[in-house]
Amino acid sequence: MSDLWRLSAVELAARIRKREVSAREAAQSALERLDAVNPAINAVVDHRPETVLAQAAEVDAALARGEEAGPLAGVPVTVKVNVDQAGFATTNGVGLQKDLIAAENSPVVDNLRRAGAVILGRTNTPAFSLRWFTGNLLHGDTLNPRNPALTPGGSSGGAASAVAAGIGHLAHGTDIAGSIRYPAYACGVHGLRPSLGRVAAYNAALPERAIGAQLTAVSGPLGRSIADLRLGLAALAAPDPRDPWWVPAPLTGPDAPRRAALCLNPDGMETEPAVVKALQEAARRLSEAGWTVDTLDAVPPMQEAADLQIRMWLADGYDALVAAAEKEGDRGALVALAGQRGNAAAIDLAGFSAVLTRRATLTRLWERFFAEYPVLLLPVSAELPFPDKLDLQGDEAYARVWRAQMTQIGVPFMGLPGLSVAMGSAMSGAGPSPVGVQVVAGRYREDLCLAVGEIIEAAGEAVGIAEPAAR
Repeated sequence: MSDLWRLSAVELAARIRKREVSAREAAQSALERLDAVNPAINAVVDHRPETVLAQAAEVDAALARGEEAGPLAGVPVTVKVNVDQAGFATTNGVGLQKDLIAAENSPVVDNLRRAGAVILGRTNTPAFSLRWFTGNLLHGDTLNPRNPALTPGGSSGGAASAVAAGIGHLAHGTDIAGSIRYPAYACGVHGLRPSLGRVAAYNAALPERAIGAQLTAVSGPLGRSIADLRLGLAALAAPDPRDPWWVPAPLTGPDAPRRAALCLNPDGMETEPAVVKALQEAARRLSEAGWTVDTLDAVPPMQEAADLQIRMWLADGYDALVAAAEKEGDRGALVALAGQRGNAAAIDLAGFSAVLTRRATLTRLWERFFAEYPVLLLPVSAELPFPDKLDLQGDEAYARVWRAQMTQIGVPFMGLPGLSVAMGSAMSGAGPSPVGVQVVAGRYREDLCLAVGEIIEAAGEAVGIAEPAAR
């Protein structure tokens, strides 16, 4: 069955477990799809067919022995090049790391493999995973399979581009300031940023992460259905002793009131009409499903959270990162870092303590908000997906990009989960454009995000698979 690549992860895993199809057949189908469309989009930048087929053979052998093969039995998935996979380079889109071969898997890769997944390939990211646009000197540019004039997003642009084009049934991404949610938005798929501590993280091939990244960066799934995200999250969230921040929180929390808030212009965000329309439509779908949806003019501070997030993330190790970017010579990374020089100025211990103290205060405000409104609908971005490389078009364009992404940047500061839900398409200056909404909930309430996402998804058209034009 050469079209197995079209199936959802949930359906494919079920068919493989029942031995209606083999993991090898699924892997071969995925490899054929990769060969057919990846040259047009450059989403997957490292893959070894023999390794893919060997993993599939392990799944088939386990099933033949009557063993449980896992919830993702035989499902081809992709992982981002900024996490360790044994025998592969953890490049993070950087030529300086092209020979940094991992000796062991990261927790993300181990958990996917334990769940039965087959790692199909490694997806592209901007250099140092710093931009909402995906390209670098080492691997080249990744294109949006739905409209190559638009950014595929970043930094998990390769992940979103791949799964949107049918390369893999699920994709792994990372998110420190929107890097799962925005690529999903830009490529017209769904993407979940889990709560801090939900998914274990560790790269043995690299030095220990700076504390800012430890407190804000997470891994999560991107996919073409919310059910697939739910399956992917359960696999990714398995315990691993290598991450001291991992939290053994249940994947399903207590019942919550069916009450949601809608905020179209948080902290005065100038949200464009097409995005407002998508948010209002998502709210309508929730209301018709029996939810109470209140439109609010204001929510707890988001702009302040975004400003502090940038400071906590970039100030710690900023000078060393700039030096590495200069040595790499990547223009996108240098522009991104230069634009945030003021926010990332080095801070002393008292200053960093003040940021962490304010983080506790803001987190408390948000958790109290979610006690009243368990779910919040927000823009993913104030604008439809940007024209590709807009951030390199001068200071005004750069400032426009960062201004529009405030709701992506702020959410991680409090460690909250956020779900980007695809809502079809709209017309932009660059032609047809994906559009979506963001669903945010309290810490460790990904279940609420996913439940609301499923309601929104069910009342609209299913996410289709993009057919990118050859280049």
